Amino acid sequence: MKVKLLSYTPEPEKVISMAAKLCYSAVGVDDIEKNLTDESIDKFLNMLINIGHESPLEHVSFTFAVEEISRACSHQIVRHRIASYSQQSQRYVKLNQFEYIIPQEINEIEEAREVFIDAMKKDQETYDKLVDILFEKHYNNLIKSGKNEKEAKRDAEKKAIEDARYVFPNACETKMVFTMNTRSLYNFLDHRCCERAQWEIRELATEMLRQLKQVAPILFKNSGPNCVKGPCPEGKMTCGEIVSIREKFKNL
Repeated sequence: MKVKLLSYTPEPEKVISMAAKLCYSAVGVDDIEKNLTDESIDKFLNMLINIGHESPLEHVSFTFAVEEISRACSHQIVRHRIASYSQQSQRYVKLNQFEYIIPQEINEIEEAREVFIDAMKKDQETYDKLVDILFEKHYNNLIKSGKNEKEAKRDAEKKAIEDARYVFPNACETKMVFTMNTRSLYNFLDHRCCERAQWEIRELATEMLRQLKQVAPILFKNSGPNCVKGPCPEGKMTCGEIVSIREKFKNL
């Protein structure tokens, strides 16, 4: 899995502080900015977060590039609706040899791994056969309609891979770029850093948080699963590892 923080709002903690202070100030942003120090930003942001005034957090956003994740993982990511997503298209990108993600539990058992890899090979073979069959159909129809050979090949391939992609599995590797504001990231990290989250998206969320702490340590110093900030909300479904989980995210 590759996770890279591509860009973010410059001076994110300062921007949020200025936006929030403006709500309660008789002066403008220039005067507010003059009185801001690292210490005052730290103190103010902690107060802001503790009282639950989270709307100013939406003024700051972070953009991540993610590769080597499965479609199963990306389907979970896009359930977080307050975000912007760009994902590699299987309609426009012909996958002559698709990459795939093998879950660790399967990879550790030789027999299971062999069964899994065999299924991936069969999916690729089926995809290739469908592309060839559909390409021939669409190409002939396009030539008959008067398209020149170059255009017919281009359009026929696009039409062919558009339908052939239906045989690809959830394991199929994908790439994404997505942008979330700080408030949305809090929600994402609350749920996806939790031990009850699926292993792949949990690994992604944890690495995202590690990188976020490097550029906005005040904003994200208390981030992680819900149990980092208070009691575990999972009830009978708790992992029972609250002490070690808190220590893990404290030292991330």
